[in-house]
Amino acid sequence: MIMNGPTTLPEVIIIEPKVFSDPRGWFQETYSLRDFKKLGIDTTFVQDNHSYSERKGVLRGMHYQAAPFEQAKLVRCTRGSILDVVVDLREGSPRFGRWMSLVLSAENRRQLFVPKGFAHGFLTLEDGCEVQYKVDGYFNAENERTIRYDDPDIGIEWGIDEPILSEKDRKAPYLRERFASLAKEDHQ
Repeated sequence: MIMNGPTTLPEVIIIEPKVFSDPRGWFQETYSLRDFKKLGIDTTFVQDNHSYSERKGVLRGMHYQAAPFEQAKLVRCTRGSILDVVVDLREGSPRFGRWMSLVLSAENRRQLFVPKGFAHGFLTLEDGCEVQYKVDGYFNAENERTIRYDDPDIGIEWGIDEPILSEKDRKAPYLRERFASLAKEDHQ
């Protein structure tokens, strides 16, 4: 496995697994604790998740777990392609509210490591997408959080006007509603 250079959010790491092909097909390691430690990712994953989206234009996000139940994720698309998006939500971070995106697909086999303190979401770029991701903490419903996918303070460029959303994502609050420190700055 190799790291594919720095990202605009340096804590977020793009991983390109080595693929071994022969006339029978191909093989790749998608996770190796030893290799990930060499990349500076010292995370123990405890759960694997798998989602399927029937149609192009499904947007799932922006999701995260509040303290003390934050989760790091290792995300990959195993069928179809997605625009994967990450937002820095670490209060006090010089990059708070900044985002980055990357196309993950079954074809490019890239993976994205999303550390704790970041919101995550994705948009399906074609019908029939499957996304698999590992997390380092168990889901905690009381600490599940969302922020608006179209929050103007973040300005994510999704490339779609009317995505297919869940009710939860449609009603998600804006960043300013989630983080009181932003609202306070407006009144100073």
